[in-house]
Amino acid sequence: MEKIEVGKPVPDFELPATNGGTVRLGDFRGRKVVLYFYPKDMTPTCTQQSCDFRDANDAITEANAVILGISTNDLKSHYKFIEKYDLPFLLLADPEHRVCDLYGVWQEKKLYGRTYMGIVRSTFLIDESGKLLKEWRNVRVKGHSQDVLNAVTSS
Repeated sequence: MEKIEVGKPVPDFELPATNGGTVRLGDFRGRKVVLYFYPKDMTPTCTQQSCDFRDANDAITEANAVILGISTNDLKSHYKFIEKYDLPFLLLADPEHRVCDLYGVWQEKKLYGRTYMGIVRSTFLIDESGKLLKEWRNVRVKGHSQDVLNAVTSS
């Protein structure tokens, strides 16, 4: 697996999405993509992150960008999450963590002394031609959506 690097093309992928179909990253060529990976639907921090992106969605869309969220939850869980929090963007299901592996966000984590594998909260800003403009790894949610919006509008 090649490491993802700023200025280089990111791996394309195809995943089931909450629009009822399958989404390929390449479908969004010509627009910037805010690709965010989050651990789990309906958890407090993931909900805050998704709602922050929801609130920034209009400004991000005006900057010719689209937001895509990815977790290992299935589509049924994603549909409930979208409905409960009125999320205006697509969520993609990666239950086998194939895309999470591609982007290097499926890692060993520790919580309360327990070790397990999971998604490390990360966001990638991809340009119109499919190259990585900026990445945020081990994201702290407070202020993150504003940082992403600033990067989208200044690039």
